[in-house]
Amino acid sequence: MQDYQHIVDGHKVDLPLGKVVCVGRNYAAHARELNNPVPAEPVLFIKPNTALAPLGEAIFIPAHLGECHFETEMSILIGQPLTQCTEQQAQQAILGVGIGLDLTLRDLQQQLKNKSLPWEKAKSFDGACPASEFVSPDKLGDLQQQQIQLRLNQQLRQDGNTADMLTAVLPLLAYISQFFTLLPGDLVFTGTPSGVGPLAVGDQLDISLSEVIHCQTEVCLRKKEST
Repeated sequence: MQDYQHIVDGHKVDLPLGKVVCVGRNYAAHARELNNPVPAEPVLFIKPNTALAPLGEAIFIPAHLGECHFETEMSILIGQPLTQCTEQQAQQAILGVGIGLDLTLRDLQQQLKNKSLPWEKAKSFDGACPASEFVSPDKLGDLQQQQIQLRLNQQLRQDGNTADMLTAVLPLLAYISQFFTLLPGDLVFTGTPSGVGPLAVGDQLDISLSEVIHCQTEVCLRKKEST
């Protein structure tokens, strides 16, 4: 598995690799495309730091576990502890902004949902969270005016704007911090716009956040480990 590091404005930052807090169904169109109800409040789940992988290098999918879907999301790198924080405190704690993929084993997730079981096996496998390098927030401007795009084999598949988030970034961070502390080195994945779909070995991905962050990667097969 490739080594992931937090990098902001081209420089490695001395922060631990923390947890990744993900937000499900934060775009109404995405909730509807998967036949899910639009939530009244954020849907949260966590990926461990072992799910992190560098976006821009090859990404590996465990195809023996069923379809693996891409979900492109704006990501937030936390630089200060946040516990029951205000939106102003949340803003001060954002060290970097990036883009990443919330890879999802969709067949397995549906099986788990049908049994009312947690999603972790479908969301938290090794390499399930490819993440880009980050830029300082001031290089992007308004976080609620950022374009998220993914091209699959040169075809535009996801094209959304953070203006369409059901819960915007700052109230989202404040909401998360009401339930558990966000620590320096943690990431928050803020939800995906519509257009998600399956990946196949050999697929070429081109992923961007506005005109500031741009990553290209290829999908490779993760071989099933022998026991």
